[in-house]
Amino acid sequence: MPSLNPDILAKAKSLGFSDRQIANLCGKTEDEIRAVRKKLGLVPSYRLVDTCAAEFEAYTPYYYSTYDRGDDEVKNNTAKKIMILGGGPNRIGQGIEFDYCCVHAAFALKEDGFETIMVNSNPETVSTDYDTSDKLFFEPLTLEDVLHIYEREKCFGAIAQFGGQTPLNLALGLQKNGVNVIGTSPQSIEIAEDRKLFAAMLDRLKIPQPPNGLATHVNEALKAAKKLGYPILVRPSFVLGGRAMQIVYSDAELSHYMKFAVEASPERPVLVDKFLEDATEVDVDCIADVGLSAKGAGTIVIGGILEHIEFAGVHSGDAAMVLPPHSLSKKAIETIRKYTHAMARELKVIGLMNVQYAVKDEKVYVLEVNPRASRTVPFVSKAIGVPLAKLAAKVMAGKTLAELGFTKEIQPEYFAVKESVFPFNRFHGQDILLSPEMRSTGEVMGLDEDLGVAYAKSQMAANSPLPARGKVFISVSDAHKKEAAAVAKLFADLGFELMATAGTAATLEKAGLKVQRVQKLMEGRPNVIDFLKNKEIQYVINTPSGAAPRADEIKIRTTAVYTGTPIATTLRGARAAALGIAALKKSGYGVKTVQEYHR
Repeated sequence: MPSLNPDILAKAKSLGFSDRQIANLCGKTEDEIRAVRKKLGLVPSYRLVDTCAAEFEAYTPYYYSTYDRGDDEVKNNTAKKIMILGGGPNRIGQGIEFDYCCVHAAFALKEDGFETIMVNSNPETVSTDYDTSDKLFFEPLTLEDVLHIYEREKCFGAIAQFGGQTPLNLALGLQKNGVNVIGTSPQSIEIAEDRKLFAAMLDRLKIPQPPNGLATHVNEALKAAKKLGYPILVRPSFVLGGRAMQIVYSDAELSHYMKFAVEASPERPVLVDKFLEDATEVDVDCIADVGLSAKGAGTIVIGGILEHIEFAGVHSGDAAMVLPPHSLSKKAIETIRKYTHAMARELKVIGLMNVQYAVKDEKVYVLEVNPRASRTVPFVSKAIGVPLAKLAAKVMAGKTLAELGFTKEIQPEYFAVKESVFPFNRFHGQDILLSPEMRSTGEVMGLDEDLGVAYAKSQMAANSPLPARGKVFISVSDAHKKEAAAVAKLFADLGFELMATAGTAATLEKAGLKVQRVQKLMEGRPNVIDFLKNKEIQYVINTPSGAAPRADEIKIRTTAVYTGTPIATTLRGARAAALGIAALKKSGYGVKTVQEYHR
């Protein structure tokens, strides 16, 4: 395409070419193409989706854009409008939790008299139901499409905080093009997302983060790894669901990662973190109205502090979590509160903010900050009985937390356990080990005054109920053998029979435990696979041997999934299961509604 011929440009737009694609073909920028197109009056018109198949007049306000010449069917009015950007296609890492936040935002803003405009391209969500928002635009979540709708509807503002990373990445571009992005400013979002700016902020606030470096090419990454020492955690900027995030154990793995797994650039460098092995990870969701005050005053309220059951290194969307924290010291919890308040104030947060911490040897490190709704917001809201997304939407539209009557942290007198649900039984041969890259497709909740019972309820809900009796197969790496004996004793004391392969069995026998020895897969039959298929094993504890799991480990873990046998791939998970079984044996469990817990 040698030049911007108006007729060819119009034809390209009617065929679905985006401004960015046209810019790439012409050697120009997207902004230049947009300017030329608007000068020519070449903008889309919006048509109503005929939900009644022409049998009756359709009133449901579903719209789609077209460049075919014709009438624009959007009904004009003078209402004050706020646009809510949805999450786009549902996929692992960008799930229904964000849609929950968008829906609650629409309901909250309607209550406050705004007309709500939802932009989302996914019809399989609640945010795209006919009775959620006042108008719905089925459009891609791109800068071009969002700007068209914003300008066409003459919106008062747009919310980018609730749809996850997809709309958040648009915030700065929208603001540069005149959009009033309400809530936390795009500049603050940039500070939290850009690794260099983020590190500088933490230095200013004297908040520790794991030793780290930045890299834009292989040699820089190798240099940083040599300084930090393996294992390291590598992750790019501006990603969702931990995509392309990995724990790396060698130069060869790191070189492969930098060459093939991530597109690194000076504008979006890769962060190379020292990985804190055996640290406890903590998620915090908070709500604030600091940015509404010119003097940076305002209120910050922590919605929930969630302690991960697995060690650090498992993505927060996959990890089992407990609210309130059950093993952290009072000192660590107070430090977490202090750091959260300091960062919310520094970023002038208006709305929601999520922080991820790692606690090791009583020292609290900040892993990352997301100045947006997180996927734990629905869980926390249900656990404490406060609709955080609704309140955040009202704060973003101008109300203070004091006006809304939410100024103090709620600390429940019961435990809420979040467990993740995985699709492993649909993917034969896929190892089930959890990592920094998210793989879950849903989550469930267990509530009880007793932590063990709450955990057991969460396992029932995740379709992996804990056994009351039977045999436990244990096979752990050399690094975990010492701790494995203590966990195995918990199961033995509960009346379970222990089974293990030679190496683990020797460790357990040395600790005075009775163990049935089982052949390794290469040693012949019957082996653990046969016992699993014959339903002779009721629980499996199998931790990985290293960075590259052995083939027989993967077979054991996948067979456990296919046979419906509960399995723990971390000793902390196995310990939680033992405590859950003990609690069930001692007192059983009762059932109450969430509302009863809130009362």
